[in-house]
Parts: sequence; C-alpha cells; structure tokens
Amino acid sequence: MNSPFHVRATRRLLVAAALAGPLALSAQTAPPEPDWRQANEAVGTLKRGHIDVLKWEQANPSAEPADTTPVTGLALPTPEHAVRQAWRLHRDLASPLARLGDQNGQRIASGLWTELDPGLQRRIDDMDELLEVAAEARKAWFQAVAAQQIQKHQRDLLDAAQAASELGQRMVSVGNWSALQRSRVQLATSAARMDHRRAQYAAVQAQAKLLTLLGLSGEHDAVALPDRLPDLPAQALEASDLRQRAAAVQAQLPAAERMRNRALTRVALGAYQASHALAQASRDDVLKERTFITEETVLHYNGMLKSVWDLLDEVRNQAQATIDAIGAQRDFWIADTDLQWVLQGGSPDSFVSLGGGAEAPAAAAH
Repeated sequence: MNSPFHVRATRRLLVAAALAGPLALSAQTAPPEPDWRQANEAVGTLKRGHIDVLKWEQANPSAEPADTTPVTGLALPTPEHAVRQAWRLHRDLASPLARLGDQNGQRIASGLWTELDPGLQRRIDDMDELLEVAAEARKAWFQAVAAQQIQKHQRDLLDAAQAASELGQRMVSVGNWSALQRSRVQLATSAARMDHRRAQYAAVQAQAKLLTLLGLSGEHDAVALPDRLPDLPAQALEASDLRQRAAAVQAQLPAAERMRNRALTRVALGAYQASHALAQASRDDVLKERTFITEETVLHYNGMLKSVWDLLDEVRNQAQATIDAIGAQRDFWIADTDLQWVLQGGSPDSFVSLGGGAEAPAAAAH
C-alpha cells in the first residue's frame, strides 16, 4: 500500500501537471503488463521509494532552473492599468480624454465600451485614436498574461517529464527496462524541454510587445502581471443587442465607412460568439471530464491497478487540455476587445484565428 507521503507526492505531481503544458509521452512508453508491478517493487527498494523518484530533482538540479526572481517595478494587475499607461504615452490624447469626461474614460479603460454614447465618435476629435490605443493595449496585456501563465505550466510539466526520465533510468539500472524503452522516455523529456523553451520565448516576446506599446522599453525589462487571465463572463452578450448597437454606430458614419463597418461587425461578432463558446466548452466540458479521469487514475494507481506510466500519460492529457483552455480564454478576451472596438466604428487590422493552445493567436486579416 502506498504511504500517505507517497500519495501526497503523487497528487502534487498531478496538480502541477493539471496546470502545465503537453508532455510528449505516449502510451508506447509503457512496458507490457505485468512489468510495471516489478518496476514499482524495484523502485520501492530505494531508500524513499517513489518519493525518491518524484523529488529526484532536489538532488539532481536541472540545467534549466526555473526563474523564481520576482518582477519588481511597475505592476499592471488589470488591463485597465495597461490602457491608462498607454494613454499617458500618447500625450496628444489628453485633450479628447478631457472632453470625454471621467465616467466615459473609465468605461473605455475598463472595457465597457458598449455603454458609451454611439455619437461620441462624431463629436470628439481623435476619438478613433484613443480607442485604437486602448484596444491594442488591452490585447497586448491579455497575450502577455496568457503567455506567462502557460510558461509556468510548461515548467511544471518539464519537472514531471524529468521525473519520468529518472524513473526510466532507474528501471534500466535494476533490469526492468531496456535501453530502447528508456530512450523513448528521454525523447519525451527532450520534447517537454523544447516546449518549455518555446513557452519562455513566447512570454518574453509578449512582454516585449506590451512594454513597447506602453512606452516602457527603456525603463523596464518586464512588468508585474497577474498569475492568470480574468474569468470568462457567465453569459455572452446577446447578439440582438450587439446588432442594435452596431446599427446605432453605423448611423453616425459616412456611407463608405458604414458599409465597411457592417462587414467588420459580422466578422467581429462571429469571432466573439465562437470564442466564448469554445472557451466555455474547454473549461466546463473538456477540463471537467479530464479532472474526473485524472482523479480516477489516481485512485486506480494508489490501488495498484494502474502503473506510473498510466498516471504520467493522463498527466499529459490533462496538461494539454489546460493549455488549450488558457489559449481559448485568451482568444475570447481578444475577440471581445475587437468586437467592442468595431462597435465604436473601429477597424482592427485583423481578427483572432481561434487556434487556441500555447501559441499566441495568429490573426486572420480581413
């Protein structure tokens, strides 16, 4: 029977993996039954059993230690902070901001653009630039937070992959595995390390883009961001309300701009509705089922009905689902920003592709 300490360590591995990126460890790495029982017994002869394996990194530091240095300096806890910093960079926007008034300025900064008077675009000079700056700042903030979130999860999963690699090495040393089986696990670890590198680079890129947009490149190497994206709204905005809003805005536009805005509204509304549905399904359906499967796998593992390789395989599956959920959540907030911008007469250069996953959304040009 597994000791309580062993169970806690196993659950710690799964919790980390549930927040992590994909582990490229396929079912092909599992040895045929009943070899895994022999492997468990062999590992059990180690001084601390599986605990010794799962925490091997304490005695074998990674060549790529996690960067635990806290970011100091400017903090941007919400997209509103990013918008206001971007406005400060553009000093020519002080005049339209003053004419807008504090209440309307707050609505824009906090992403409540549908509450604005549709006629503001016609009455306030440079209103379009003010909205464009706000939209770009919001989208850069969402991308930077998501990239940072995914990077941390990839780091956790790399730790899990390295633990699996160490376990495979020890199984070879006690004669329960062949060098071929070990090589497959080592390849999985290499893939996890590459994914982590990509995630690191994506996070650096996203921070650099945010710093540039906010005019902070020369002052800060990075800014402090929250650990996770904002939650999805419980309900998407009603399509009928949005179309009514679009008609009110289009009535204020010249004929040529009105036709263009109609086309943009169709694309933006479609992206908004699809992104909300995908993000909601990813969170409420896929992750919910993955959580159930993971919990059942832990129970079977603790009852010696599943091998450690079954456990790690489920780690990969739930980790990938989590990465996809983060990507879908990011895509929704970007689509939401684009839609609100279009409903003020704006013209985004492109729209989110709804690809999800770890990569930043590849925008589709209109």
